[in-house]
Amino acid sequence: MKKKVLVGFSGGVDSAVAAYLLKKQGYEVVGCFMRNWDALANNDYLGNPTVNNNQCPQEVDYQDALKAAKILKIKLLRVDFIKEYWDYVFSYFLKEYQEGRTPNPDILCNKYIKFDSFLKYAKKNGFPLIAMGHYAKRIKRGEHYYLAKAFDSNKDQTYFLSQINEAQIKACLFPLGDIDKTEVRKIARKLKLNIANKKDSTGVCFIGERHFREFLNNYIPAKEGKIIDIKNNRVVGHHHGAFYYTIGQRKGLGIGGISGETAEGWIVVKKDVKKNVVYVTKGNDTSLIMSNRIIVTHLNLVYPISDNMKVGSKFRYREKDYPSTIKLIGKDKLEVTVPKLAKAVATGQAAVFYTPSGVMIGGGTISAVYFNQKRLDL
Repeated sequence: MKKKVLVGFSGGVDSAVAAYLLKKQGYEVVGCFMRNWDALANNDYLGNPTVNNNQCPQEVDYQDALKAAKILKIKLLRVDFIKEYWDYVFSYFLKEYQEGRTPNPDILCNKYIKFDSFLKYAKKNGFPLIAMGHYAKRIKRGEHYYLAKAFDSNKDQTYFLSQINEAQIKACLFPLGDIDKTEVRKIARKLKLNIANKKDSTGVCFIGERHFREFLNNYIPAKEGKIIDIKNNRVVGHHHGAFYYTIGQRKGLGIGGISGETAEGWIVVKKDVKKNVVYVTKGNDTSLIMSNRIIVTHLNLVYPISDNMKVGSKFRYREKDYPSTIKLIGKDKLEVTVPKLAKAVATGQAAVFYTPSGVMIGGGTISAVYFNQKRLDL
């Protein structure tokens, strides 16, 4: 009897090719489209010039998923997790922004929706396994299951999977772990899939590619404040809400040239949400955003660790791994030491750790950033 697998079918090329590969491997494959956001009910749909302005982008994705499922000759289910997404992902996302931190909703979406609500839905409906179009590898060592970096290092998505546990890893297949994006596109074109050349989604998980500041303004009203040159304590511009900015940001600051000074651009080095002030310095000076000690909480460690364990630490997606050492300093607290200094580490973002061979150890939330004994995030 064929093993049944329920594939998270998003309407994109990755999940469609993942479904095809599993079918080719002999699994009984059914697709399932997750609807986790109601733009009309939440009164936030601002339109998208690339699609019909009377249709939510998520509905366009669903129609794409239907067509792809038909071509692949698989059944497509549809399930709503709107309440779960609001309760466990979006509410936290808003709260973190209001506190001045930089959250990653995609990590929470994986933890609470794709690998929790969706997995429970799959098992309830007779599917022992789920599958996703993520670029990641599932590996087994002894009796334990872990995640490892994908073959396509440019697309590797283990960073976003850093909060799922071993039971969730065990129950999920990752068919794209050993191929690259070019091959995925090639397979899609060979199958004549309708979404073979569809652009990759880069928007917030399940919310889509709306103009982010306009979108966020629906929930956290913008409030103008000062942008201050931290070295000279002078006002160099104004912003529409300190919470929009993140440490290390260079683009979208809206600071014009200053008479008599060489244009070097500016970089965000600090922000004070309570005072609604953003602090910047000249763009070629990164000294104020370099750190060598990071405290991480809300830990999810799926791979055994030891004190002063040498690891690669990733503090942002697609950023390089920093050679580091980690050690537990509390029940749910870990200290990361980065000898060669890490750049623009921001509280609220995820820190994810890897063994030298690329096995994901796990991760947590950055809660404090230091240069030696000086705390940088206050």
